[in-house]
Amino acid sequence: MMNVTVQVIEGLERGRTYEDLPCPLTIGREDDNTIRLNDERVSRFHAKLQEDGGRIILTDLDSTNGTRVNGHPVQMRVLQPGDQLTIGRCLLIYGSREEIEERALSLRIAEEVESEQDDSGEHTISAGAPGASLADRMHDLFPAGPPSPPVDLSPGQRAEVSDFLAYVHEQIRHILLTGSQTDSVDRVETDSLEIDWLSWQRLLRLEMDLARSLRAIAEPDCAEPDC
Repeated sequence: MMNVTVQVIEGLERGRTYEDLPCPLTIGREDDNTIRLNDERVSRFHAKLQEDGGRIILTDLDSTNGTRVNGHPVQMRVLQPGDQLTIGRCLLIYGSREEIEERALSLRIAEEVESEQDDSGEHTISAGAPGASLADRMHDLFPAGPPSPPVDLSPGQRAEVSDFLAYVHEQIRHILLTGSQTDSVDRVETDSLEIDWLSWQRLLRLEMDLARSLRAIAEPDCAEPDC
């Protein structure tokens, strides 16, 4: 069983640290929650933390105002030390000081490796804004990079995941192939690409498909599109 540490840095409970709490645990306004937040914007039972396969999963419990991780609204998320949880008007940090410092060190090492690759002439496309470093992207939803693929899947599940990722890959590949570099007035090379309107619509459809899939995964019992 994994224990977790959560620090409150904004809200009426600001400054409190909940150390080595066993999972599963709940966060909310009611006294029965493991972490109680005195805020009317927090639902009675707002969110849950649970262990699965050595990872800590945050799940929003259909709260009224939602849950955000690093500024992004989520229904379900694998937490990493240093992630910021916004629940109502409260801001919480997941992880102990030691866990966060250890992760920050690994990010700095990764940034140094990225810098060395750039110096050696290898071209790296940043996931954030042009010129953004890993440190600049700390508020991204996945600041440490893409999540690991799921493990311990049955053959049927592996096939389903493979088909889903292949569909996304093919849609994005088609859009990338239609892109063309824009020319500036002075004919100087720019960092911008143009895509046609139909490809843009294809990207929007893909985003809608992904949004529906994320909801279906987070709420498997919800069959209706508007439930």
